[in-house]
Amino acid sequence: MSDKNLLENIKKLREMTGVGFKDCKLALDETKGDIDKSVEYLRKKGIAKASKKMSRTASEGLVLVKEEQGKISIIEINSETDFVAKNENFISFCKELSELNFILKGNLEKLNDSKMKNNILVKDNLVNLIAKIGEKITIRRSFFFDNDKGINFFYVHSSLEKNIGKIVSIVKLDNIIKGKNDEIGSKIAMHIAASNPLAIESKGIDKNIIDKELEIIKAEITNSGKPPEMAEKISKGKISKFLNDNSLLTQIWIMDPKKKVSDILKENSFEKEIKVLNFIRYKVGEGV
Repeated sequence: MSDKNLLENIKKLREMTGVGFKDCKLALDETKGDIDKSVEYLRKKGIAKASKKMSRTASEGLVLVKEEQGKISIIEINSETDFVAKNENFISFCKELSELNFILKGNLEKLNDSKMKNNILVKDNLVNLIAKIGEKITIRRSFFFDNDKGINFFYVHSSLEKNIGKIVSIVKLDNIIKGKNDEIGSKIAMHIAASNPLAIESKGIDKNIIDKELEIIKAEITNSGKPPEMAEKISKGKISKFLNDNSLLTQIWIMDPKKKVSDILKENSFEKEIKVLNFIRYKVGEGV
């Protein structure tokens, strides 16, 4: 790795972890320049803490949402730079795709083979737009919420214009009574955008995520010099906190740190308790 690339990676790693220059360089040397492995290395050494800043957002672009008759669609379209994400041609392309995505109920395969207003297929228009703008553009992911059961609510963060932003969250709630407790829906969607839960309850969190977190926790405790029996006890407490912090119902409510999301749902329930049936959160470039 050249000195220039090394310095750039050290800077990136420092921004992601808050760790000093020397430790970042050592981590990169140990992992042959792999950023993700370097983050893991630093966490295992107990130098870096789990942080939202560690989420790599290597891509730019937009997330768009469309709502009609209680149904909602969401789509993420990526570009290489934020400059292109603000380009009129790119935004116009994204808007038309959002409309099609709603009609096709979030089916990306059908979307790519659909004709746009100019009578050209989406996939061919995409190639033309890439050639015109000079940047890689990808139609990354999409989802669709029907209105068969429950009521859908959404929230757009860092809004570029109506229904277009950098983070969009959608939540489907059951036992909502319009005019009585429906205001809570948008607030729950806002909470999801801000707090990024992994699942509604801890049992819904991917086992691979839990196993990886447990591995990091145990390595961190062992490296701190704690005896194995104590390490096991401490790791159970830490993984329990991780599960609570990443499960929607047990997260601390963003508008009142003395309450959990489950408390807010109970407080706003009338005839039946409000239930979270499903949710989704798209952040531009997250996990790319």
